[in-house]
Amino acid sequence: MAAVDWFAQAEVAEPAPPRRRPAERPAPRPARGHPARPVRSRRRVSQRRVRAHIVWMILFALLLSGVVAVNVAVLRAHVSVSQLDQRAAQLRARNQALASELSNASSAPRIEAAARRLGLVQASPGNTSYLDLAPSSR
Repeated sequence: MAAVDWFAQAEVAEPAPPRRRPAERPAPRPARGHPARPVRSRRRVSQRRVRAHIVWMILFALLLSGVVAVNVAVLRAHVSVSQLDQRAAQLRARNQALASELSNASSAPRIEAAARRLGLVQASPGNTSYLDLAPSSR
């Protein structure tokens, strides 16, 4: 197809013929001896549809409110767990500080200094003897 053809006059199709609606037929007459069929009301069908939609909307709203309630419960649990984690971290830090103080208080140089203040002297290694406190079996 050449570029010149693009700008040529386009052929226009004829409009489609209008659709014919089927002619409404009169209701068939019931045969003698047979009762006429009851005509179903469209109102009942539409009322059922509306009721079904309302039921589905209510179920959906209940489902969404349940999801929101679960999310709120999870958030509350998360907040309490977070607070407990902070408290545990504070207690660990306090335990470490107390362990450090205990280590300082029970260190050998500090005990030796306290003993000198009380007038105690360190025993010489040659002057040291050991006692056996286990009962003898004689």
